[in-house]
Amino acid sequence: MNFDQAFERLIGHEGGFSDRREDRGNWTSGHVGVGQLNGTKYGISAMTYPGEDIAGLTLARAKEIYRRDFWGPAGCDLVPDAAKFDLFDMAVNSGVSRSVKTLQEAVGATPDGSIGPVTMQAISNMPGPRLVARFNGCRLKFMTDLATWESFGKGWARRIAANLMEA
Repeated sequence: MNFDQAFERLIGHEGGFSDRREDRGNWTSGHVGVGQLNGTKYGISAMTYPGEDIAGLTLARAKEIYRRDFWGPAGCDLVPDAAKFDLFDMAVNSGVSRSVKTLQEAVGATPDGSIGPVTMQAISNMPGPRLVARFNGCRLKFMTDLATWESFGKGWARRIAANLMEA
């Protein structure tokens, strides 16, 4: 899987414009009711990108952001094809550092947020299907501990289920 394929699949999860007041990601401050309610489009949020024109965001601009800020920094080109999309999807949904730490947890490496030689060795020792299963198991475990699980957990679980069905 390459970035273009992963991006096309990701956009199926992210969808169009949303400005739900109760979603902190839609606020420029990252706090409900504080700052501007600029929303989220194609998964690009006002909280993370307060300077972006979210309502006017083009798909091409979103793709630039995803490649620059998520695919590359998460190390998606470094991992086996079986894990590329899942790592990318979690980087977008939970942050780059958290996605890398989750990958490291899945393979038994120290979760330091950096894919180095020890992590790469641990990844290479694990068959692709097991890597994907363990990664998504660790991802779900992490998400169920979040305070926002009650509000967004069903959608997150469905997202991960869809990823597993595509694996």
